[in-house]
Order: sequence, then structure tokens, then C-alpha cells
Amino acid sequence: MRNFHVVALLIGLLVATPFAFSQAATSDETAVCAFEDGRQTTARYVAVPAGHSEGPPTGKIWTPTANAWTLFTESDLMLGNTTIPTGAYTLYLLPGKKEWTLIVSRNTDVDAKYDEKQDLARAQMEIGQLSSPADRLSLYFGHTGQRKCEINIDFGKLRGWVEFRQK
Repeated sequence: MRNFHVVALLIGLLVATPFAFSQAATSDETAVCAFEDGRQTTARYVAVPAGHSEGPPTGKIWTPTANAWTLFTESDLMLGNTTIPTGAYTLYLLPGKKEWTLIVSRNTDVDAKYDEKQDLARAQMEIGQLSSPADRLSLYFGHTGQRKCEINIDFGKLRGWVEFRQK
């Protein structure tokens, strides 16, 4: 009887363990910038583990899962010199060795393959070294001034950032 309990326990662990790790490996996250007038800009993404990564892979569009990140804005924004009208968009990252590029796409299908023809805005992001590596992908907004929010993207040992301005 004791052998039966041991075998049942082992089978239970074998079945439950992959499920437990898959739940812990990724999670849906939301980053919000609240402007002074109450309107918000929201980014949604999946917080994938960074492992021992120096940063995201360089030289190609990076989506750490099969889905693009999303951007929802209740107000017209400026990214660089480009106006982003109120609405829904997808976000992509093009990491480079010395700078990253944040891409806002008109395409709202998060499952669709990246299509450069759908680009609405591209902005160069500054990058810097984190004092402590990020163990997971993290997107968040920092309120940097009146009608200004900076999106920050942390992954591995690097952080990239660029400013959105409310029109």
C-alpha cells in the first residue's frame, strides 16, 4: 500500500509541476500613464523571464512571445514628431547594440506578423545599463512632466526609454 502512495504522489508531481512552472513563467502585465486631465495611456504585454540575458536580441524585430504588445490611448499623443491619434495600436521593439527603436503600428491584431507598412511611428530609445539585471521583461511608464510620460522597457541588463507627450 505504501508503494501505491509513493507512486501516486510521483505521478501527481509529474502532472502538476509543468503546469505550475508554465503559470509562473509568464504573466500578462499592464503599464499605465495617467495624465493630469484623467486620460490614460496603457501598454499591455507578457512578462517573460529574462534568464541570464544581457538584453533582447539585436538587429531584428523582437516580440518575446508570439504576440505583439498593445498600446491603448485615450488622448492624442506625440512620439517624436509623429502624432498618435486616440485609439488602439500594437508596439514592437527593434533592439540595436547602441540604441533601440520603439515602433507603434496601426495593426491591432496582436497575433499578426509584423508588417513595416503598418508603422505609424518610430522613435529612437536611449538605452542604459541596469544596476541589477531584470529577471523578467518589464514595461512601465514614468510621469516625467506636465503632459509627458516616458515608457521604460527593462530586459536582462538593459533599459530602454523614450517619451510620449500628450497633445
